[in-house]
Amino acid sequence: MREPPGIIDKLIRMGRPLIGLTTYAEEARFGLNDTFSAILPLRYVHAVHESGGRAVLITPDAPDTDVLEGIDGIVFTGGSDVDPELYGEAPHPTTKVKPQRDTAELLLLRAAVAADLPVLGVCRGMQLMAVAYGGRLHQHLPDVLGHEGHRPVSGPKFGHHPVRLLPRSRAQAILGDEVTVNSYHHQGVSDPGGLTPVGWCPDDDLIEVVEDPARTFVLGVQWHPEDTDDFRVFEAFVEAARERKLALR
Repeated sequence: MREPPGIIDKLIRMGRPLIGLTTYAEEARFGLNDTFSAILPLRYVHAVHESGGRAVLITPDAPDTDVLEGIDGIVFTGGSDVDPELYGEAPHPTTKVKPQRDTAELLLLRAAVAADLPVLGVCRGMQLMAVAYGGRLHQHLPDVLGHEGHRPVSGPKFGHHPVRLLPRSRAQAILGDEVTVNSYHHQGVSDPGGLTPVGWCPDDDLIEVVEDPARTFVLGVQWHPEDTDDFRVFEAFVEAARERKLALR
């Protein structure tokens, strides 16, 4: 059965919102050669596409806010630790940083928030958001919490635990009162700065979700929703990007 022409025209005009994904700059092997490359696990791209967006990759070299002019939302992805010098601390022995990436992503994050571009932070991305808003991090959670539950040292790659969401928050509207999440991180948010904490691990009260209620969509999650089959966070983010795209037309 064919759709009415008006509906087809509307879908064509709407298109998929373009979603920027920050990438890593790392050595990668292509054939027999190791080459310094911009890379990102494809699961991030898959999550965006399954949620109705079109993914575009943003590299950390030659940073400039002009990249934001061509996209409808941006995801700050996981990876290396955020440099503790950015929040006034000396590095812990386990802390591994990529200063070039921090510089590029902080520039983009601050500009995206100022422009009210939809922002999603995943794991490191949420931690970067906290630092950008004037907060601080726990550099090594086992030292603070007394356990390795948030990044298992043996067994399956991910740990799993519940997260409780603050009533009437954006995150609670998306995920409900409680959600079970995967977990693979050795750092965490100790002070969210100007962000509002809206989700916690009930086992140890570690902050797991932050948001900026003054913006259309600025949300950070400590887990990896792209590495699950629950894309509700991505779907809500992509929808916010779609609405912004339509509003600007």
